[in-house]
Amino acid sequence: MKKYIIAIAAALTFASCSDILNLTPTTTITEDNVWSDPALIVAFHTELYNAIEHGFRDWNRWQAKAIDEVYPAVNWGPGSFQHGLLSPDNVDAGLYYWEPGYEYLRKVNIFLKRIETTDVVVPNKDRLIAEAKFIKAWIYFVLTTRFGSCVLLDEYYTLEEAPGLRFSRSPFDECVAEIEKLIGEAMPDLPKTYTNTSSGFGRATQDVCKALLSRMYLYWASPLYNPTNDRAKWQKAADAALDFMNTTEGIYELYPTYRECFIQPTGVENKEYIFGRNFTKTNGHNAPMDNLNRRFEAYGGWNGAGGPSYNLVADYEMQATGLPAYTWNGGELVPNLASGFDPANPYAGRDPRMDGTISHDGTVYRGFTLEMWVASDDKTYGWDSYRQSGDNPRSHHVLKKFMPEVEQQAVVSWQEPCIIPWPIFRLAEIYMNYAEAMFELGDEAKCREYLNKVRARAEMPPIPASETGEALRARMQNERRVEFAFEEHRWIDVRRWKIAEITENRPLYGMDIIKDVATDVKTYRPVVLLDKTGRFLPEMYLLPIRRDEIRKNEGVLQQTPGWEDK
Repeated sequence: MKKYIIAIAAALTFASCSDILNLTPTTTITEDNVWSDPALIVAFHTELYNAIEHGFRDWNRWQAKAIDEVYPAVNWGPGSFQHGLLSPDNVDAGLYYWEPGYEYLRKVNIFLKRIETTDVVVPNKDRLIAEAKFIKAWIYFVLTTRFGSCVLLDEYYTLEEAPGLRFSRSPFDECVAEIEKLIGEAMPDLPKTYTNTSSGFGRATQDVCKALLSRMYLYWASPLYNPTNDRAKWQKAADAALDFMNTTEGIYELYPTYRECFIQPTGVENKEYIFGRNFTKTNGHNAPMDNLNRRFEAYGGWNGAGGPSYNLVADYEMQATGLPAYTWNGGELVPNLASGFDPANPYAGRDPRMDGTISHDGTVYRGFTLEMWVASDDKTYGWDSYRQSGDNPRSHHVLKKFMPEVEQQAVVSWQEPCIIPWPIFRLAEIYMNYAEAMFELGDEAKCREYLNKVRARAEMPPIPASETGEALRARMQNERRVEFAFEEHRWIDVRRWKIAEITENRPLYGMDIIKDVATDVKTYRPVVLLDKTGRFLPEMYLLPIRRDEIRKNEGVLQQTPGWEDK
């Protein structure tokens, strides 16, 4: 008899999708039990949404640690990427979606097969089927994005059948076509939208499907997946973003302030969010304790391994001029004094999104002024310096985005779950997708228009009409970097643009702050914490499949190109 592990609670009619997603398994139930009980069928279906991972899922699975947003103080987990240790025998679980993806694909296929044959009356059956198809499309999208293609499956198999099975990947275009088909089948039976305060928020809708298509077509048009620069693919990306905007007018809008957009607890209206994961006190997360520093009895990304890099800080422009604070000369950061940047006061006058994202020396957070200095005689140091505690990041920067102020969460502690939502799709992304597609189609004015919509919310000056060509491309790419910092965009962006061999081979910087014991004057000096030169190789644009998976398939399953002999 096949069995499922299904959570049983006193009531299975929960106020929101997110409550049921984190139920703790307590009882073993036979498969026949599940498919004879409508409540258990719905519970089985709702758990499928765990296939759509959120960024608060685990302290050691934050994508930012695998990219130049963070100085990874350790070389394991996602830090292995920046330390150049990626191989088919060492693929970080945080980004390695092959196993969880196919685990959930099997569950989705079970649901789609069994729901069609059960005699049980299941409420909202057509909608649940449509949601399952969306989740299946999401799984294929993530697999294809990270591995270049995937195995397409409509069946599910028992443990008895598994030993004789061998699988091969479908070509990239077939994977894209399958995602399109699933989305096309799902949309008619989905509601148009849920507000972020609705109990349905976090479930698939027509608008969520359109947002996925906007992201997918933008990715597929990019150089990594479109090496011939087929303009028709860019047109498809532009059309998808425009269709979303044309069919949702009046429903979504940018949140008034950037900082507060990401710290409002579940239940507070945020019209910018299209899709995300809400949380409650029963299934909240510990992102503040994972990422704040030791002053708050937190772990700074654990062992201080989550400190934002100065590479990221350097890329925030000057607010008054809209000009870059730094330029890169190979692997060297060069201050751009013409922008108004002052090396003696490096955090002053910057794009407000910097202070909305990163805490630094002098930041006032939750009533405390952070002190990250080390005395010039090397005998004393600020409470927030890495010298005070190994849980204070060596980069001397601490994540502030998603970290609540006192008004949102009175106490931050391991005993107080955080209920700040995780955004998956928000309106700013649709604007940025459209801007990028229009740039690639030659409409630079439209590109600037939509970039400036996002910049205006941050009180940044508009990009002038004189900014064109490659300079505008660089500005556009940097705009995505700072707008979407720590939202799990950067890892794929630098790959799809094919610029990771530049950005990921640069040294990783932090900031040293030396306080003169005689004058109390502080000197700020960017310092190289990790020399990444030559650590990112061409094969790293896509992930390898683990070697044991290739062996199990006896050579039928193809390794990701570039990794065959590694």
